[in-house]
Amino acid sequence: MENFIVSARKYRPDTFQTVVGQFSITATLKNAIKNNQLAQAYLFCGPRGVGKTTCARIFAKTINCQNLGPDTEPCNQCESCIAFNKSRSYNIHELDAASNNSVDDIRTLIDQVRVPPQVGKYSVYIIDEVHMLSSQAFNAFLKTLEEPPRHAIFILATTEKHKIIPTILSRCQIYDFNRIKISDMVDHLSHVAKNEQVKIEGEALNVIAQKADGAMRDALSIFDQIVSFSGRDITYKDVISNLNVLDYEYYFRITEMFLKNDIPGVLLTFNEILDHGFDAFHFITGLSNHFRDLLVCRDAVTVQLLEVGGEIKQRYKQQASICDPQFIIDSITLSNECELQYKASQSKRLLVELTLIRISQLTLKKKLLSQMS
Repeated sequence: MENFIVSARKYRPDTFQTVVGQFSITATLKNAIKNNQLAQAYLFCGPRGVGKTTCARIFAKTINCQNLGPDTEPCNQCESCIAFNKSRSYNIHELDAASNNSVDDIRTLIDQVRVPPQVGKYSVYIIDEVHMLSSQAFNAFLKTLEEPPRHAIFILATTEKHKIIPTILSRCQIYDFNRIKISDMVDHLSHVAKNEQVKIEGEALNVIAQKADGAMRDALSIFDQIVSFSGRDITYKDVISNLNVLDYEYYFRITEMFLKNDIPGVLLTFNEILDHGFDAFHFITGLSNHFRDLLVCRDAVTVQLLEVGGEIKQRYKQQASICDPQFIIDSITLSNECELQYKASQSKRLLVELTLIRISQLTLKKKLLSQMS
């Protein structure tokens, strides 16, 4: 039986070109390598799962490649690249600052820095979760970080830049990694699914990407989970069932009821959602987002802000066309007020139900006024 390799590891980028959603950063790093303008220390910061450690490893591999191509990508054939690909390179040293955060750990690292590399030009020291270092460890690290040996390059990675002392920040080139766009995630997941011979619907990929919240590693982990649950033929229904995500259909249906002032129907639909095990707060935040998406669909310029797939996007455009802009804005206001009051409320279900009733009456008031006039 073959050993299973999770997709996050199996499809981890090994060249700058294969890094997803961080083009400006990879382009800058490639230019620095091409022009031989390497800094002594870099700080990679950003949310989890967006490619900080991956880019650090690719950078270390590239600057030590002995046959660098014209596109500034590693050759994957020289001794240094082969050693890197087989995880036996002595040029790359990784330290987890979460568990090695004392002064003694940094002193050991400083002693190690003095030793030149056996193969290649540079020794690269990648320190993950660097914000976990103690203040004493940071201070012990300062001098070496500012004036390391010519062969040493430090890459610090963190999810919490604000916790790093200014004296460290001033000694580093800082790169802020962005959350990965949903469209980029969907494209990459589609590529992975094709390679793994998995048939999956486009809307299903979109839900996975949204659930991952900008982290590619999370998206790939969710993808593996869905494949384990559904096999190699995955539908949109499979994904929302496995991930316990509220179907778009509920929000479209309940909005139609709002427009018809159907209060009993709205309350019964909300009860159905609760019976399916969904939290009332999860529902009301989803409703706020639904109205926000309807609002951006009102204008052809802002429709690009809608992060959903083809068929669902058409449904949003269709429903937005029959909704009055003021109704959408008032609905967002009411649902947002409900979100803010939810935690303090003693009767949470009643609070949400009252909000739904108030939204249902928005268009009713307008109808009555038009009849009177």
